[in-house]
Amino acid sequence: MKEFAGKHLVLGLSGGVACYKSAELCRLLIKAGATVQVVMTEAAEQFITPVTMQALSGRTVYGSQWDAREHNNMPHINLSREADAILIAPCSADFAARLAQGRSDELLSLLCLARPIERVPLLLAPAMNREMWVHPATQRNFAQVVRDGATVLGVGTGEQACGETGDGRMLEPAELMQELSAFFTAKQLAGQHLLITAGPTFEAIDPVRGITNRSSGKMGFAIARAAREAGAEVTLVAGPVSLPTPRGVRRIDVQSAEQMLRAVEQSADAASIFIATAAVADWRPALASEQKIKKDGSGEVPTLAFVENTDILARIAQSPRARAGQLYCVGFAAESHDLLAHATAKRLRKQVPLLVGNIGPATFGQDDNALLLVDAEGHRELPQASKRVLAQQLVAEIAQRLHRPAAMISQVLT
Repeated sequence: MKEFAGKHLVLGLSGGVACYKSAELCRLLIKAGATVQVVMTEAAEQFITPVTMQALSGRTVYGSQWDAREHNNMPHINLSREADAILIAPCSADFAARLAQGRSDELLSLLCLARPIERVPLLLAPAMNREMWVHPATQRNFAQVVRDGATVLGVGTGEQACGETGDGRMLEPAELMQELSAFFTAKQLAGQHLLITAGPTFEAIDPVRGITNRSSGKMGFAIARAAREAGAEVTLVAGPVSLPTPRGVRRIDVQSAEQMLRAVEQSADAASIFIATAAVADWRPALASEQKIKKDGSGEVPTLAFVENTDILARIAQSPRARAGQLYCVGFAAESHDLLAHATAKRLRKQVPLLVGNIGPATFGQDDNALLLVDAEGHRELPQASKRVLAQQLVAEIAQRLHRPAAMISQVLT
């Protein structure tokens, strides 16, 4: 994750059983290229040892404002000046109250108070019992620290250590990494609403059989995540895939091409960008059997009649909003051979400003890919990389194109 490369983070742990998640979060941050300086409250040391956090971060853990290792005896100044951000994970109800009141009677709250507000952001990952989370005092305290310039990364929902279930859990380490990635990513698509399709469709033959393809949806999901991190509001229309929804993305699950078309048309009016990555079936059985088609022992093979599905990309690209330049459409083409020729022809046929090609089926289900960008000016390759990196590069390409004059955008359709 390039957004973490060279970043220096202070990871503060306040008291709570969620400290065990902070160990994995620290490991993930280090793996992503960040340096992590851990600071723990006395209460946090009741849940996880400084030795553990030191082993994971590779740096001595701080816990006291009287730490004599600092040449000037001012760790609260030194640590806060070195940081690109301070992340409190977990942030307990008690620690939120300390921040809201401006208390500074231990090192972690002291360095939060001493940080240069305009340069060092303060990020909070709350963790507490559900009743503590909804208590008016807690909500008031978090509202106050937000007014004071902090960012609350949100809370998870589910089973809690006390045995109750509800809001208040600290987000999982992988979820926090997504939130941090979004925080550090330039907001190139701020104010945009992206609508994207991903995955295969499933066209039923009978209640248990159908026609589908090997698309995993990974590329589309990666683009949805990258767009959200770049500041866009994102609606993801997903065919039948087993992938977690990127944080902050609105997801609509569908099965068939007809269902996908309806979901896209219902969401298109609010969108400013449409990206069609889904591998939509070109045809569907003309009539699906209501019961499972059984063999009767005669050796006869059933004959299936097919009808053509509506071309979703072409339908949206020909809509009045798209033709007026109010909806920027991007198509995808997965080809088995002659990628440039097929992608170029498809772009002209669909009448879209940008067509993204890739070779399949070798890339289906894989975590890396290579993309070919085809527009009216020619073509350019995005070399093989992880689908996450390619998604970030594609989002940057789209953001640049959106800043072109309207006349230029309409010209690339020809």
